[in-house]
Amino acid sequence: MKKGFTVLEMILVLSVISLIFLITLPNIQQKNKIIQTKGCEALTSVVDSQILLYEVENLVTPDSISDLIEGGYLKEGQNRCPNGSMIEIVNGQASVQE
Repeated sequence: MKKGFTVLEMILVLSVISLIFLITLPNIQQKNKIIQTKGCEALTSVVDSQILLYEVENLVTPDSISDLIEGGYLKEGQNRCPNGSMIEIVNGQASVQE
């Protein structure tokens, strides 16, 4: 007698795996939004610290994020949050543009 799985057993296992996947997928998508929000908050804190460093070294507040990028305080692309929102400087503080 050959040993192996029957078609019914394979369908049952695939059904259980599919059910588990369908239950966890919405939770994963929700966590992704939370991660993007926290990533944006962290990036805003980094930009704030670089604004302070710019002020200490140049004795003036930067007018825009491009001043920080041109001065080497930030890398290109650090002016955008993971969720796509732009970061701008408002009254000497980093702010997320909605």
